[in-house]
Amino acid sequence: MSDVNREQVRQIVEAIGGQENIDTATHCVTRLRFVLNDESKVDKKKLESIDLVKGSFSNSGQFQVVIGQGLVDKVYKVLAEETGIQEVSKDDVKSAATKNMNPLQRAIKLLADIFIPILPAIVTAGLLLGLNNVLTAEDLFGPDPLIVTYPQWADIAEVINIIASAAFTFLPALIGWSAVKRFGANPLMGIVLGLVLVHPALLSAYAYPNALQEGTVPTWNLFGLTVESIGYQGQVLPVLVAAYLYAVIEKFLNRRVHDSIKLLVVAPVSILITGFAAFIVIGPLTFAAGTAVTDAVVYMFENFGWLGGLIYGGFYAVLVITGMHHTFLPVDLQLISDQGGTFLWPILALSNIAQGSAAFAIFAATFFMKGKDEKLKGLASSSGISAWLGVTEPALFGVNLRYKFPFICALVGSGIAGIILGANFVLANSIGVGGVPGIISIQSQFWGIFALGMGIVIVVPFALTLAYALVVKKGKLE
Repeated sequence: MSDVNREQVRQIVEAIGGQENIDTATHCVTRLRFVLNDESKVDKKKLESIDLVKGSFSNSGQFQVVIGQGLVDKVYKVLAEETGIQEVSKDDVKSAATKNMNPLQRAIKLLADIFIPILPAIVTAGLLLGLNNVLTAEDLFGPDPLIVTYPQWADIAEVINIIASAAFTFLPALIGWSAVKRFGANPLMGIVLGLVLVHPALLSAYAYPNALQEGTVPTWNLFGLTVESIGYQGQVLPVLVAAYLYAVIEKFLNRRVHDSIKLLVVAPVSILITGFAAFIVIGPLTFAAGTAVTDAVVYMFENFGWLGGLIYGGFYAVLVITGMHHTFLPVDLQLISDQGGTFLWPILALSNIAQGSAAFAIFAATFFMKGKDEKLKGLASSSGISAWLGVTEPALFGVNLRYKFPFICALVGSGIAGIILGANFVLANSIGVGGVPGIISIQSQFWGIFALGMGIVIVVPFALTLAYALVVKKGKLE
């Protein structure tokens, strides 16, 4: 790395309050991640004037400086040389960051730590379900589905459907693995716990409503109690609470059982106690709670869809700033299980695009600026592309919030699009596919409405932002 860049790294350290203000530090693919002793000492204006820096923001107790893919590795090495900080993992930094969080932020972080690791499986399932929809949907390429027009594709579609639906069929196992791992116990037993809750010997949760109506729900007699013998396919809360209980029991026994018999005692006793508790208490209570939450959200969108779409679309980006957007991941998964799709994720995908469109408008505005800010031009264009692909943080924190009005224009566009999607109850098969590629996860019968919403979030934020930048600000963005 050149001496100029080394000097810029020193400037970064100085801008964030000096070496003494750094508690811990690490980096990811594009960003330096700091836990600072006092974030009020950060001089953001000075920091973002450094050529190496593409933007900065604080989130979940971490102060993050956007550098760029590849370059961030070199910057971090020089940072370590200049400050003497030790290389630590992202998990270590996250742990250190929790001391800067309030209880609500810790709860949000907990949900994020559990659900983000399983997103690749959910995203994959959504993409493959989209492919299956293309093969089986009516009136998409003609009056008959493709598998009717081309019967030789029918078995292929069936195999794709089996592969795609596996993640949702065994969702409690995925959540069990991630949750038990997050709670500090054996993640393998978390998988076992999740599989226990969807065992094929149990009445499927999907068949439960009909069985309840017909009075054919199977039951057990456990300790004098009548307990319904049902599974929890697609459910989120039962396995979350059960995973926590399992982790508590396992850690308790690990501290007290002699090493020579731990294998024979700890896991068997922990899973046995948790299993009975799950079927007798945890499952019924959390199943009812999850159903109540789903019913309330569905009622709002069925009766006031436009309002729900306006609120969620208009304020989703605000949730991203606070980190509270992670709290909706369980709700999305619960909706997919209970309703066969989620109406929240399509609105989220359009919010991503709206923020990218506003960033692109700032990129366009730079061509009319006297100074021709090349750094801003590069940041706005690259962050706009990132947002359109579903990752909005660079556009949010590097461009839109920096100037404020692009962020507001993006909220207006996503709010308008949210009204249209909410009023038409647009559903996505899966979560995780955001931005422009998000259309793949949308159920095929809603592609037209979603495309209309996509057009709105491309045009409205871009036009409003560019007009404000050129007419009101007269090209002077600072």
